[in-house]
Amino acid sequence: MEASKILLFSPISTSKLHTNHSNHPLRKPKSHQMRLKLKITSMAKEGSDTNIGITEKAAIAGGLISSPVIGWSLYTLKTTGCGLPPGPGGSIGALEGISYLVVVGIVAWSLYTKSKTGSGLPNGPFGLLGAVEGLSYLALVAIVVVFGLQYFQQGYIPGPLPADQCFG
Repeated sequence: MEASKILLFSPISTSKLHTNHSNHPLRKPKSHQMRLKLKITSMAKEGSDTNIGITEKAAIAGGLISSPVIGWSLYTLKTTGCGLPPGPGGSIGALEGISYLVVVGIVAWSLYTKSKTGSGLPNGPFGLLGAVEGLSYLALVAIVVVFGLQYFQQGYIPGPLPADQCFG
């Protein structure tokens, strides 16, 4: 033990320093060195997931359309106190309602997948399904915040159909 302290705390002699590292007094010669070969294994799949099903395609398309519609709807709700107008033949109102259902469906699918596999939805091609999943969670948080503000400021949350308060 005492010898190791002497070696550790003794000053290095400049006469022992060599520029050639293989002749260093504390190194073993190359013939006695052990070489380790490591095999590196990747856990991720290479390339994008090409075998995407119809459910994933529908979720990507629906999520990419629904997120901006919900943003528009929440902005309109916050500024006017009412949701989007019904539009021609009720098409805008229908798009608004379906968008809310799509977002809730994607979040429910994500939570179900998380409970079964321990991770969320797969990334999908170009990471679009993962992006839609993230946007859906953000939209759900925004829905809760804006609906809460609407309820506390106005005293009501507009229903899904036109009523006397909005467009009635």
